[in-house]
Amino acid sequence: MRFGVHVLDWLAFAIAGLLTYNWRFPDQSGPVASSYWLLIMQTSTAMLLVSAAIYRSWRGGLLPAMLARVGMAWLVTCVMLMVWLVLTKSAAEYSRIWLVSWAGLSLVMLWAERLAVFFAMALLRSNGINHVTVLLVGTGGLATAIQQRVQESTWTGYSVVGQVGIDNLPAIADAADRLAPNEVWICQPAGDAESIHAVLHVLRYSTANIRLVPDLALFQLMNQGMSVVLGVPMLDISSSPMSGFNLVLKWAEDYLLGFLILVLISPVMLAIALAIKLTSPGPVIFKQLRHGWNGEKTEIYKFRTMRVHEEENGKVTQASRHDPRVTRLGRFLRSSSLDELPQFFNVLQGHMSIVGPRPHAVAHNLEYRELIPRYMLRHKVKPGITGWAQVTGFRGETDTLDKMEGRVRADLYYIENWSLWLDIKIIFMTILKGFFGKNAY
Repeated sequence: MRFGVHVLDWLAFAIAGLLTYNWRFPDQSGPVASSYWLLIMQTSTAMLLVSAAIYRSWRGGLLPAMLARVGMAWLVTCVMLMVWLVLTKSAAEYSRIWLVSWAGLSLVMLWAERLAVFFAMALLRSNGINHVTVLLVGTGGLATAIQQRVQESTWTGYSVVGQVGIDNLPAIADAADRLAPNEVWICQPAGDAESIHAVLHVLRYSTANIRLVPDLALFQLMNQGMSVVLGVPMLDISSSPMSGFNLVLKWAEDYLLGFLILVLISPVMLAIALAIKLTSPGPVIFKQLRHGWNGEKTEIYKFRTMRVHEEENGKVTQASRHDPRVTRLGRFLRSSSLDELPQFFNVLQGHMSIVGPRPHAVAHNLEYRELIPRYMLRHKVKPGITGWAQVTGFRGETDTLDKMEGRVRADLYYIENWSLWLDIKIIFMTILKGFFGKNAY
């Protein structure tokens, strides 16, 4: 959504420039003069960059605030344009009437474009499309005010599907599991830290975005991300970085780079598949259920590296050094990470990313979520073929709780600091040192 709005901003600014050019020079035949065309393209791109820098999602936001931010982006862009013309001593090359009329029409078109998108999204959300379900935790005056705002603002797309008292911990756990809300809003005075921590502990299995609606004085004491929803400031205790423009970037990275890599490695994959088939009986591909984005179960592909066997009582035993189940070829594939190559098909299916926390077996998740705080937050993004944990020393067997805690810390660091450049850095680190590791067997 955010990417589409940026494109519309660019188009609004560029179309305004072309319309005012044709109005100012009605007798000119042929295409737009190259100097004017270049200035329009450059300034429209500057508007896109400025708009992206100040953009905020308007779900639950106020319409005047959104229009004010657009106006500020327009003003900054116009000032940049004027400064550029003065510094390059090229102001005399352009019609002043055209420049002023372009600036005025572009602001009108930007506001009209934003209003159109705003009301279109409001209409869709009012009809249940792009909806966000909310579980309210708290029963005081603050929770009542939030409930009232939601009811009065159906256009925002939020709906409260349940409300539970903050002291009723079993009911909170049941509601989070039964209702599977997209978000949980904790409405409680900031001084009651014990109750808040108890609720967070109960919600440790949930992959919902968790927000605290605090006393305003708390903002001076905490360094957390903040969202403004329905005009109310909320601290982001747990939320995914994969939304808006970030989601578009991640999607483009996974599908474009994933397809290119898959084409390049296809001869290697064919050779490995043939070698597996010739050296041990059984299927070439091993499939296993893992928890993916938002904790949903998904089937992950790997080249089979073990002899065909059955686990007892559904138990999943991690491979260990000198594991007799691993074939000779499988040992090489595991140590070199070549057994992970089929997961590029998972990437193109949309179930995985190239970079992200490694997916753990379902049985391991059920075990470690009881032992490690914030463990389930690993699922706020898609699982990856490689990740920050793998290139910083937490690859391979996690036979002790300390090792798994270290991997989880690295995964949460990645989620909290995600950027396209961090993904590129991890990919290059994987190429340089990630293929062979002493802990992979």
